Amino acid sequence: MISITPFASSSRGNCYGLTDGTTPLLLEAGVPVRKLRRLATISKIAGCLVTHNHGDHAVAVKDLTRAGISCYMSAGTAEAIGVSNHRVRPVAALKQFTIGSWKILPFEAVHDAAEPLSFLLQSGQDKVLFATDTAYIKHRFKGLTQIMIECNYHYPSLIKSIESGYVTISQKNRLLKSHLSLDNVVEFLKANDLSAVQGIWLLHLSDSNSDEQHFKKTIQELTGKPVTVCKEY
Repeated sequence: MISITPFASSSRGNCYGLTDGTTPLLLEAGVPVRKLRRLATISKIAGCLVTHNHGDHAVAVKDLTRAGISCYMSAGTAEAIGVSNHRVRPVAALKQFTIGSWKILPFEAVHDAAEPLSFLLQSGQDKVLFATDTAYIKHRFKGLTQIMIECNYHYPSLIKSIESGYVTISQKNRLLKSHLSLDNVVEFLKANDLSAVQGIWLLHLSDSNSDEQHFKKTIQELTGKPVTVCKEY
């Protein structure tokens, strides 16, 4: 049975626990190891998937590798972090690899980082999509059972933040080119087979450009699926 545990999901840090009951994984390493040790049993983690090099997703990579945890990321991400040891496992888009009972397919993300990736994870009949910090997702999927997807901002909220002086035009332009909006999440969900989906997890909401309750209601009404909004814990 798939179990997902959000440890942190915000611009301050991102990290999630995922297990199929056999092989426990971390998705992202965006919280310090000292905090992570309070949230999870590090010694039981079979591996950590890292989407890109930004600190809110990768700050703990070096410490995790020192603790004996293999971290899987693109070669570009490893170079940008500045980490190279036998616990760093380079992976490439559209080249499947395995960690224990998981089959994992990385695919390209669209973000202002060095060779960012998203991941499709499969264990038995379960398929988990993990996509964050990407402007859009060009691939389509069948048979997904869990969807973990960034829902960073809502355009009307972004405009209000600009008018209030909380967000600059340059920050707005970066958001549009590197993060998933509510509208893009809606379009992605409409374009995919959701018949087997058991849960949708909304990740990495912006502090000032999102509305948790509106996002949750919108996705629930669209899909008829249980929706969990992940945030800082």
